[in-house]
Amino acid sequence: MTEELINSIRQLTGLTESEIMEFISISKARDFQAKSYFIREGQIPNELGFVLTGLFRYVYISDEGKELTKVFMPEQSFISSYSSMISKKPSHFFIEAIEDSKVLTISYDCWEKLRKQNPKWNLLLVKLLEKGYSVKEKREREFLLLDAESRYRIFLNEFPKLESRVKQHMVASYLGITPIALSRIRKKMLA
Repeated sequence: MTEELINSIRQLTGLTESEIMEFISISKARDFQAKSYFIREGQIPNELGFVLTGLFRYVYISDEGKELTKVFMPEQSFISSYSSMISKKPSHFFIEAIEDSKVLTISYDCWEKLRKQNPKWNLLLVKLLEKGYSVKEKREREFLLLDAESRYRIFLNEFPKLESRVKQHMVASYLGITPIALSRIRKKMLA
């Protein structure tokens, strides 16, 4: 697990193994059971995490109780409500464990100290923000320009093993459709 983290960070930043081990030494591993939360809506987060094993999703809950899945975060993903953390304002979404998961967490204060001591860590932050922005921009484009079946085909193409790990209602909420509509699309594609 640690080796995957080291390789992920090294590929993004060029940091040495010893520099990455410093990050790991000030982090702690935490276990999350399925249906538990890394961050809850309304909470002011104070840590970020790296998913070692398991799967999470960012999910909004509407006033009517409808779930709206923003993104799925499998192994080797960094998770955080970063804008809430830096602004010290409550998160607008939950980060929910879909499976039993293990996350390496670091407090925001330790993260800031690490970045001040070694500016190479800023490159990791920039890379993560760039990736997040690119995902957000792509999702917006898909929602504005594509129909539900096209969005589902993209989902299957980009995340070929994910559908077997999540419930149908979660996939539907990610696509912005009802589970019934998703079922119809699946039947049509099989015909």
